[in-house]
Amino acid sequence: MDRPPGMMDVAREAGVSHITVSRVINGHPSVRPETRARVETAIQKLGYRRNSVARALKSRHSSTIGVVIVGSELFELPRILLGVETAAKQAGYWVSLASRQGESTTADLLETLQRLTDQSVEAIAVVADRSDTVEALSGLSLGVPVAVVMSGNAPDPELSFVEVDQELGARLAVGHLLDLGHRDIAHLTGALRTFDARARVDGWQGELTAAGARGALLEGDFDAESGFRLAHELCEADRLPTAVFAGNDQMAMGVLAAFVERGVKVPHDVSVVGFDDMKGAGYLVPALTTVRQDFAHLGRSAIELLVRRMAGEPAQRHKLTPQLVVRHSTAAPRAHS
Repeated sequence: MDRPPGMMDVAREAGVSHITVSRVINGHPSVRPETRARVETAIQKLGYRRNSVARALKSRHSSTIGVVIVGSELFELPRILLGVETAAKQAGYWVSLASRQGESTTADLLETLQRLTDQSVEAIAVVADRSDTVEALSGLSLGVPVAVVMSGNAPDPELSFVEVDQELGARLAVGHLLDLGHRDIAHLTGALRTFDARARVDGWQGELTAAGARGALLEGDFDAESGFRLAHELCEADRLPTAVFAGNDQMAMGVLAAFVERGVKVPHDVSVVGFDDMKGAGYLVPALTTVRQDFAHLGRSAIELLVRRMAGEPAQRHKLTPQLVVRHSTAAPRAHS
């Protein structure tokens, strides 16, 4: 083996699942004595991080909180991490950061989490953009409190959650357009493999259905290029919608650029709404109407949940409320002016 042995290697050697290995390492009482013995023998035989495991079992007082970043569509990550670090410092903790980018497997995630618990972190915040990360976390016994930031729900009472209410944000955006008189509102989605994009589709569709309105759904991937490309597709259709709800501000920026190329005036011909309130959104031409997420608050809230959990409180789920920011890229459709 040309690398240090990992948890999956121990699991194969002992003939058990990686979850069972995790439970043995973290002293979970539900493991049968004979199974525990097999895992411990495998750890000794392979030389799996024996010293660090011993330290993790001996003490949890490292004054460190682990943070794991999983995903590639986390555009506002610096603001989230700023909130995490600020709140951790105020609570008397250091932060140990790890990441898994691109297509990570459950085994990859587990290995990353185990490296943090081997460092005796006292809690872990997982910043994730996909609900499958939550599914991978469910049922794991890491021996420390875990809070999930940004991603979707899971029926695991041991996991804490904090997220911005994405569906509500989409409803605020679409509701604003409906109030202006729009009844044909296209949605250019972000990457639908992410929780946020799917939740925003649900909010868009829910508002349209309740109002008896309509709109095309075109899938993008959260970057400006996809907004640019999809806006050109709208221009090539038989008729333009009167409004566009973009999956985020990056996509809205691409939409505005494409409309300039095609001679479509915003908001005179088509209104445009984004999502995130990225830095500089108010200086686009026209200034972008969007939905504001407080990413720093998101990071702070994750640490607050973990500190409460370490103090003995049960796991909790917090949904933060987004805010509609109305600027100059939206107006009543011409027929209603």
